[in-house]
Amino acid sequence: MHNAWWTLKWREMKASKHSYFLLAPYMVLFMLFTVLPVIISIILSFTYFNMLEFPRFVGWQNYTRLFLEDDIFLTAMKNTLMFAAITGPVSYLACFIFAWIINELSPKVRAFMTLVFYAPSISGNVYFIWLIIFSGDRYGIANGLLLKLGVILEPILWLKTESYIMPIIILVQLWLSLGTGFLAFIAGLQTVDTTLYEAGAVDGIRNRWQELWYITLPSMRPQLMFGAVIQLTTSFAVADVSIALAGFPSVNYAAETIVTHLIDYGTTRFEMGFASAIATVLFVLMVGMNLIVQKLLHKVGE
Repeated sequence: MHNAWWTLKWREMKASKHSYFLLAPYMVLFMLFTVLPVIISIILSFTYFNMLEFPRFVGWQNYTRLFLEDDIFLTAMKNTLMFAAITGPVSYLACFIFAWIINELSPKVRAFMTLVFYAPSISGNVYFIWLIIFSGDRYGIANGLLLKLGVILEPILWLKTESYIMPIIILVQLWLSLGTGFLAFIAGLQTVDTTLYEAGAVDGIRNRWQELWYITLPSMRPQLMFGAVIQLTTSFAVADVSIALAGFPSVNYAAETIVTHLIDYGTTRFEMGFASAIATVLFVLMVGMNLIVQKLLHKVGE
C-alpha cells in the first residue's frame, strides 16, 4: 500500500515536472533565506552565543531564564498579546469592511479611495504627525485642543505616561493597518464570479448578508487567509511604532513588546542564544495563531 502511494506520487511529480522546474528557483531561495534561518535560530536558542565565542550548548537554560527570571519579557509578552488581541481582529475586520465598501464604487472613485486608505502604510516618516499630535507640551495638537476646551489645565505627557502609551500605540497601529491585506481583499472581491450571485438568488439567497456569507467570503478564501496571516504577523511583530513613539526602552517598559525585547538582546547586548529563544517563542505563537485562524476560516460559508 505504501509503495503504491509513493509510485502514484512519483508519477504525479513526473507529469508536473515543468511546474517543479519553474518553482525551483523560488524554493531554493525560500529554503535558503527563510527555512534555514528559522532552523538555525531554533538550534541557537539552546546555546550560549555572544558572537565572539563558538556557541556553547546550555540546554533549556535560555527558556528557563526567559520565563522564570526575565520579568521584562513577561511584561513584553503581556503587551504583545494584548496588542495582538485588539489590533489583529479589529484591523482585519476594518480591512475587509473598507474593501467591501470601496468595491461598490465606480472604478475611478474606487482607485482614488484605495490610494487614500493605503497611503498611510507606505508613507515615509509616518510617525512624525503622531508625535506632533501627542507632543507633551501645550503646542501638541491634542494638548492644545483639550486646553482650549478647558478639559485639562496642564499639558499631558502623553508618550511619557504609562497609562496612555499603549492605547496611543494601538490607535496608531490601527491607522496604519490598511496595508497589503486591504489590497488583497479588494483584489479578492474583484475576482468573485458575478454569476454566482444570480445562481444564489435562484437557490434562495434573499439579502446582501447571505450573499456575503455564502458566496463572497467562500469565493475569496485565499485572500482571506493571506490577509489574516499579514494582520497577525504585523500584530505580533510590532516594534517600529513602539520605538518611534515611546522610545527604546519606553517608560517602565509600558510599550515593551517581544520584538523590542528581541532587538535589545540581539542587537544591543549580542546575547544571540537568548535572543534566538525569544525569536523561537514568537515563532511558535505566530504559527499557533495562524493554525487557529485557518480552522476558523474553513468554517466560512458553512
